[in-house]
Amino acid sequence: MNDFVLMGSRTLLMYLAILIIFRVMGKREVGELSILDLVVFVMIGDLAVGAIENHDETSLNSILPMGFLMVIQIIFAYLSIKSKKFRSLVDGDPVIIINKGIIDESVMRKQRYNLDDLMAQLRGQGVFNVSDVEYAILETSGDLSILEKKEIKRKGLSPFPLIMDGVIQQKVLKEINKDEKWLRQELKKKGYHTEKRISLASYVDGTLFVDEK
Repeated sequence: MNDFVLMGSRTLLMYLAILIIFRVMGKREVGELSILDLVVFVMIGDLAVGAIENHDETSLNSILPMGFLMVIQIIFAYLSIKSKKFRSLVDGDPVIIINKGIIDESVMRKQRYNLDDLMAQLRGQGVFNVSDVEYAILETSGDLSILEKKEIKRKGLSPFPLIMDGVIQQKVLKEINKDEKWLRQELKKKGYHTEKRISLASYVDGTLFVDEK
């Protein structure tokens, strides 16, 4: 009976500790968890299970490492916000899987992403023909973002940002048949003489939209 009560109290304590830690770490949807988040969550879960099962050690011996992991996650999350390079190192970058109706098999191999996964995600978004897709982007979360050709014709959209976190996206410029000189001229018209001040700049329907840091 005493063992049962002890296990119950430890389970409740670990539940409350994890609840508080995850609340402090911030709200995330499951599909938006980064690799860093998953590693931290798995380690915290493992520590919690060990604390519940091991009656020889105090719960504090598990709660302290869990708190330390929480601090690490918060610091890394802050660095991810401030540094695009750090974010790319930890989470990776989105990649184009389908480009103008053509599957990029070399990219799929690098991402260890097979054709069955691709077709399943396309069908999940109501797309059954690869040739109907202008762009399909594999996000860092594993989700597939799709822009169909009919959407481009209907809205005249350019689907990709030209500047992210102060860094010019050369590949995107090439996709819309523009160059860096053109971009800098457009920025000067809006009063920006350096891209470092810009958080996000996107080109939509012939218009450049700029969001400053």
